[in-house]
Amino acid sequence: MNALIDRKVWVGAIHQPSGESRKRVVLAALENGFDTVVLDKKDHALAKLGRFRSIILDGSDFFEDGQRIGRLVEIKKKTDEVAAKKAAERTQNIIISAKDWKVIPLENLIVHFQGTGSKLLMLARTAEEAKLFFETMEKGADGVLFVPSKLEELGKLRKMLEEGAPKLDLQEGRITVLRQLGLGDRVCIDTCSMLSVGEGMLIGNQSSCMFLIHSESLESEYAASRPFRVNAGPVHAYILMPDGTTRYLSELQGGDEALVVGADGHTRKVVVGRTKVERRPLLLIEADVDGERFSTIVQNAETIRVYSKGKVVSVSRLKLGDTITLKIERAGRHFGMRVEETIREK
Repeated sequence: MNALIDRKVWVGAIHQPSGESRKRVVLAALENGFDTVVLDKKDHALAKLGRFRSIILDGSDFFEDGQRIGRLVEIKKKTDEVAAKKAAERTQNIIISAKDWKVIPLENLIVHFQGTGSKLLMLARTAEEAKLFFETMEKGADGVLFVPSKLEELGKLRKMLEEGAPKLDLQEGRITVLRQLGLGDRVCIDTCSMLSVGEGMLIGNQSSCMFLIHSESLESEYAASRPFRVNAGPVHAYILMPDGTTRYLSELQGGDEALVVGADGHTRKVVVGRTKVERRPLLLIEADVDGERFSTIVQNAETIRVYSKGKVVSVSRLKLGDTITLKIERAGRHFGMRVEETIREK
């Protein structure tokens, strides 16, 4: 999933008029959830303001833990393009600064950097500028060094990154089997975010088909809402992750990231606060999609919901023939990664 939210963002607490203004940039970066901050060499003490990845800018070179990891290249004329390309052969990150993009089109740089093994980051000062760098030629730059013209631009950038997360193609299956099972170990995922009505996670018995299991964002007659929670399924089940891989529910733990998916296909990352494994009665749901059958297992309880016929429905109210929202993945998976081979899971 090639999402904007997965691009590199280094927030630059540099090129500011005073030490206090550079400090405010660091604090604003942390408040907006950015975890990498570039500091001037003279400001290394600002790294104590929080726990984050600090990169030191010394002249035109970027250092992390004493190792050079990048170089700043300023482009003023056409010949500077050659210097940028040569620098890409000697360091892992090249940060490009240019005041006039008429001098050298960004498309040229993107083409030059393909296959070099070096990452192309652009110096941006506004969220709109960063968006342009990310979207040029579809592939865009690998990231940005974001030196905000105003502190509010950090909030705009965060919003833009989240809204730029990919939308998934969801479809409907038709339920063919509903069968009560015995007891099993099921996993609740408690996140560090509030999930909205219509949001959940993609879970399934087969990595080729994931069912949208809804969050506990709705109250019921028997329990208060838990909008941070998804009662996902048994320990063996797959969950779709933010990077497009799958993991077993039993592997998730506090501090991991998880992918929240909306019924309209929108996605966003959340942090897992904890997982709870408890022994509970289970229910098998099997659905037909174009003649193929797929399944998932959920806790057999009124509070567990899926998306059916355009609305949130408790699994206790499902009937044979009802539709259910899911995502089909035609390729197989090996160690959670997508592979182009035939793998059948029943």
